[in-house]
Amino acid sequence: MLQLDEIQKRLLSEVADLHTVPEGAYNIRSNSEAAGRRSTENIEIIPREDGKGITVKIKPGTKNESVHIPVVLTKSGLKEVVYNDFYIGEGADVVIVAGCGIDNCGDQDSEHDGIHRFFVEKNARCKYVEKHYGSGSGKGKRILNPGTEVYMEENSSMEMEMVQIKGVDDTNRGTIAELAEGASLVVRERLMTHGDQNAISTYEVKLNGAGSSADVVSRSVARDNSYQKFDAVLIGNAACSGHTECDSIIMDNGKILAVPGLEANDVDAALVHEAAIGKIAGDQIIKLMTLGLSEQEAEEQIINGFLK
Repeated sequence: MLQLDEIQKRLLSEVADLHTVPEGAYNIRSNSEAAGRRSTENIEIIPREDGKGITVKIKPGTKNESVHIPVVLTKSGLKEVVYNDFYIGEGADVVIVAGCGIDNCGDQDSEHDGIHRFFVEKNARCKYVEKHYGSGSGKGKRILNPGTEVYMEENSSMEMEMVQIKGVDDTNRGTIAELAEGASLVVRERLMTHGDQNAISTYEVKLNGAGSSADVVSRSVARDNSYQKFDAVLIGNAACSGHTECDSIIMDNGKILAVPGLEANDVDAALVHEAAIGKIAGDQIIKLMTLGLSEQEAEEQIINGFLK
């Protein structure tokens, strides 16, 4: 394993909650190089020949195991595209922790584009956690563009936790999913932008099998002059159920565009969408200020609770 400096260790802590080498399987990538990799008896990590990603194979029936695949960038001007494929075997139940942290102290933009494909076999369960974080005092941007594809077989389930709270200047997240009979997908996105940051999230979920379901929910806060767009489309091609929701707080000169979409191609497709954008209620702030908090502290308390 490559020696990591203090900045790289801090980034790993932010995006993957890693303070030491994780138990189980892991693949750590730092500045476009492999910083450490380990497979286990049930989880095999295979590097691509071109060095631009990995293939993760999880054996059928694997239970209570995890895979950590974080990425850190600390070189200004570094741009990379990484392709990772995950094969989750029949009946497996695993956790996959990803995420990318960029610390840019230079004048050139740094960018990581991660393309992840998940193939979830029958009766398998997977929880996927992806966190993005940016820091650094340079003028160069911190850019993250994740692309995610999810293909779910019969009676499989997947929970996706997508988090971006601080420091990322531009992000364009694109997610597509296709669900077979009885498959279930849950997405929880948490996002905060500030300064002049831009964040676009696009979801397209095809409910192809009878009894399939999807619940896609985004909670976000737009501060300063930042811009957000949430575009989620649920396509019901069978007797299925789907729900998409965008719940946002707008502050300062922020801008938010919510575009929930539903397409029903079956008479028994039950689809619902919700969208709400508003400012923090004044009475909430006043109530917290009576408890001894300053106005700024009250705002932060409300935001932290909202994004939990």
